[in-house]
Amino acid sequence: MTSPGRLAPSGVRSVPVWTVLSGVALLAGVAAVALSALSVADALTATGLPDPGPVTTYGLPFVRAVGEIAAVTATGFFLFAAFMVPPQSSGVLDAGGYRALRTATVASGVWAVCAALMVPLTVSDVSGQPLSTRLSLTDIWAVAGLVDIASAWRWTALFAVAVTVVSAPVLRWSWTPVLFAGSLVTLLPLALTGHSATGGSHDIATNSLLVHLVVGAVWAGGLLALLVHALRGAEHAHLAARRFSAVALWCFVAMALSGVINALVRVSPGELLNSRYGLLIVAKVAALGVLGFLGWRQRRRGVAALRDDPGGRGPLIRLALVEALVFGLTFGVAVALGRTPPPPPRDLNPSIPTVEIGYDLAGPPTLGRVLFDWRFDLLFGTAAIVFAIVYLVAVRKLRRRGDAWPVGRIVAWLLGCLVLLVATSSGIGRYMPAMFSMHMVAHMLLSMLAPILLVLGAPVTLALRALPAAGRGDPPGPREWLLAALHSRVSRVLTNPFVATGLFVVGFYGLYFGGIFDAAVDSHGAHVAMNLHFLLSGYLFYWVVIGVDPTPRPIPPIAKLAMVFASLPLHAFFGVVLMGTKSVIGESFYRSLQLDWHTDLLGDQRLGGGIAWAAGEVPLVVVLIALFVQWRRSDQRTAKRLDRAADRDDDADLAAYNRMLAELARRESQRGG
Repeated sequence: MTSPGRLAPSGVRSVPVWTVLSGVALLAGVAAVALSALSVADALTATGLPDPGPVTTYGLPFVRAVGEIAAVTATGFFLFAAFMVPPQSSGVLDAGGYRALRTATVASGVWAVCAALMVPLTVSDVSGQPLSTRLSLTDIWAVAGLVDIASAWRWTALFAVAVTVVSAPVLRWSWTPVLFAGSLVTLLPLALTGHSATGGSHDIATNSLLVHLVVGAVWAGGLLALLVHALRGAEHAHLAARRFSAVALWCFVAMALSGVINALVRVSPGELLNSRYGLLIVAKVAALGVLGFLGWRQRRRGVAALRDDPGGRGPLIRLALVEALVFGLTFGVAVALGRTPPPPPRDLNPSIPTVEIGYDLAGPPTLGRVLFDWRFDLLFGTAAIVFAIVYLVAVRKLRRRGDAWPVGRIVAWLLGCLVLLVATSSGIGRYMPAMFSMHMVAHMLLSMLAPILLVLGAPVTLALRALPAAGRGDPPGPREWLLAALHSRVSRVLTNPFVATGLFVVGFYGLYFGGIFDAAVDSHGAHVAMNLHFLLSGYLFYWVVIGVDPTPRPIPPIAKLAMVFASLPLHAFFGVVLMGTKSVIGESFYRSLQLDWHTDLLGDQRLGGGIAWAAGEVPLVVVLIALFVQWRRSDQRTAKRLDRAADRDDDADLAAYNRMLAELARRESQRGG
């Protein structure tokens, strides 16, 4: 990196990178404090709490804004080290990737410190007690577990510390995707608390906020990483800019849609200009529009300049600096928005189900309601649609270049996406949080049927055929990343038959009989995690058992059949045990919904057990058919290979075998004589 005050090759005066990152964080903190100060009186009036003092009033938004900039910095730089610049041929990070990794480690540590500071600040804010005079560390620790947002900050601090410690000794590229995923996990506790986690439609609000936070962190953090990389004058700037430009476009689309959905849950369009909360939303929308325009200019000028001249980084740096400043202001507005009371809800007397699960239920589930009373799931419903579209685009790419792709695989994949959509967004998904039997129907669809259909679609094989391979000497791309994941140690461990079977079967018993479901049934985030576990564990199991895609541990068909017959009885036994239980799992939550048409909770639970017991028959038939087809095709391939070998050597193996039989017959006749 050039020294401060000197001109870089691009003609841009060099600035120490930590000055840029600290400046963005400071701008976000100051904007958050200034805008939050405008809503202090409204917030105190709305809560009825005393003023906690200036340390909390001004320190909380400042620390949160600085911490969130540190969080997105860690996410963006981990992303940059993993996917934006190539490692060395040995797998060790090159100079640009290594410096990005070290920057991410420091940023993750700062995020951990800020999250830890937010615990006492939040307790002080919620209790109305000044931090410096009336609250001790013992009081703070005791109260933090009782306050959702303070508890979320504790978990955030622990996750950030874990990411920081794990990333410190890393030198090889293979760890960077894991660290990137870990940095995203640190954002999840906050997405499950706050305005979006309470009130009506909080399922939609929480899901949209999850998407908003993740794509916002990737976009803002990736931009900061690209800016720092360009300021350092490191290699592969054009490759990084081109890859980030593609990512940023989709992040902009996802952030805009999720932000609009989240805002409409809290305010109506008519309230946008009539309340301080609405004005802050308008400010965020305006900032997002400016960022979209700057991103468009970046693609047309900054990326184009690097394409024409690898040393022409001036346009990219100048536009990225402006974008970074706008991002800093945007994060300040977002923090102030979280500190501002939203307008009063439209329904001042919501029903109990609306408060508990986010929406009301029209009555008991009937066939018509299950089929037509839909509530779209922003996470899994969107994933189902995106999976289907991406798959069809890949198939179209193959066919345009003259390659064939079996129709059966297309049908299987699309049916799997349809099952995922129906299980989470139809009446099944709508009634799933309120009834154990409906929860079990969704569970069976997500863990037993959808994974089989998705696995039979062979998505990995399709991706390997559709994605372009990197040329000799070119940096690795998505195809090489996918191959690296397939051959990684993690993949080899997960595809071990015992591990895959254990994750698939043990999850049933641990979740329902280990007390996890009973403790988490009232949490929307827990339901999202359970659905994700059902889908992933089922996909892993059936990938090993009947997967058309290659696995790091190929096993013969007879071993696959043994896995099926070993696991399905355990699954059936789970259903039998559930039908025979005398206590209701999650009883306190189901009783709290006060649904007058849903009072026989034990009967409903036994119905769920019957569904679990009966659901094992359909997958067994599908798996047996798939294994029979694979076995038959394997025999046919072996026969064809032997026939080709015989054609090449004029049946030399058969002639040798006949000579052996003749010699044995001759010896036998001699002994008989």
